[in-house]
Amino acid sequence: MNTRIGRRQAFFLAVGLVLGQADAHAQVVFPTRPITMIVGWPAGGPADNVARVIAAQMSSALGQPIVIDNRPGAGGNIGSELAARSKPDGYTIMLATVASHGWNPALYSNLGYKPVEDFAPVGLINTSPGTLLVSVNSPYKTVGDLVEAARKQPGKLNYGSGGVGSSQHMAAAMFKKLAGIDVTHIPFKGTAPAMTELMAGRVDMIITTGAIPFVRSGKLRALAVAAHQRLPALPNVPTFEQAGVRNFYTDNWYGLAAPANTPRPILESLNAALAKALANPEVQKQFVEQGAFPSKPQSVDDFWGFVEKQMPQAAELVRSSGAKLE
Repeated sequence: MNTRIGRRQAFFLAVGLVLGQADAHAQVVFPTRPITMIVGWPAGGPADNVARVIAAQMSSALGQPIVIDNRPGAGGNIGSELAARSKPDGYTIMLATVASHGWNPALYSNLGYKPVEDFAPVGLINTSPGTLLVSVNSPYKTVGDLVEAARKQPGKLNYGSGGVGSSQHMAAAMFKKLAGIDVTHIPFKGTAPAMTELMAGRVDMIITTGAIPFVRSGKLRALAVAAHQRLPALPNVPTFEQAGVRNFYTDNWYGLAAPANTPRPILESLNAALAKALANPEVQKQFVEQGAFPSKPQSVDDFWGFVEKQMPQAAELVRSSGAKLE
């Protein structure tokens, strides 16, 4: 009897070990198929450019392609809602931004997702200050020129944005308040069409990220950057502080998030791939040339701590800027 019980216990122990090894193996083997990265902004804009740079490098690290799925609209909310409802298996992630996890909860009374509860953290990609841009044929050569013209003719000048609640909208709303000017908001369905109209001279100005290639190619003129120090990529362009507009800084950021309840080992795998991508000198060079500051590798918990800390600050920016849904 004792021998029979012993054999039975040994059998179940062996089965348990096999199942445990299979479970551990299942956790390690990720990914086994392509991953979708939802971007709540149109192709060709600053957010899309960041997503494509990081997706390409993470694909190499993970051994599976990361496919960009642009879902523009409602200040990034359409993409965020889709990501929040996706299966939490690691095969759908999203490009999180200061809009999706900062401004929008304060701008929209009926947000279709909860920025913290509906998501799980992956990691921070970079931070990027906005640059005030005008057409190369614009009569405004300095921030002072633009401010003076706006004060003389309130409401006549306009600014473009990628839509209500976009980083361009929020930055310009704060600029209006700090400079004491009245300029009209013209929202577009994404940054790319806004930039096209700016270069054509049908929009007077825009404050955005990722536009340095347009400046270097001579298509746009940069008047100031909303940073504490000049950008290495634009050493001759002053900060707003240096240009006479005090306390104007924008801390736009990009990161990666997954649907809530995505298993921790999968989040860690994605985080490790992101860290490897950010360590790539070519990626760092591309981000610096875009006017961004690449993030140092950090844990998933550190990233979520950053997100939760900046949310009340983003909400205060919405309140103090006077930005409203239009």
